[in-house]
Amino acid sequence: MTIAEVSRKFDISADTLRYYEKIGLLPPVPRNKNGIRNYDEESCGWIELMKCMRAAGVQIEALIEYVALYRQGDETLEARKELLMAQRRQLAARMEDMQRSLERLDYKIELYEQGRMHRKPSPAQEP
Repeated sequence: MTIAEVSRKFDISADTLRYYEKIGLLPPVPRNKNGIRNYDEESCGWIELMKCMRAAGVQIEALIEYVALYRQGDETLEARKELLMAQRRQLAARMEDMQRSLERLDYKIELYEQGRMHRKPSPAQEP
């Protein structure tokens, strides 16, 4: 697939794809005889993984480290697993924080829906 096709497929700009490859967020993309990127199934799998991980808030540095470890081969299997487990723990903690925030917002919205919010709320309603 060309960079334009991949860009459309994953809704990510060609510039971003080039940047991701340049900084090591993606392994080198295969190229045709003219040196033009020719994204294969494996390349697309990496893009999909990185897009998912970035959407979840995983830090670019951790993903670059993961790709670097992957490129070193099977002797890094345990290190890659540990890196992913650490990222999972961080994501789970962020999700817990977000859940608490969501519950707080739901509480506040419920107060408005019940007509219990006023210009100067009672101490039981705030913060």
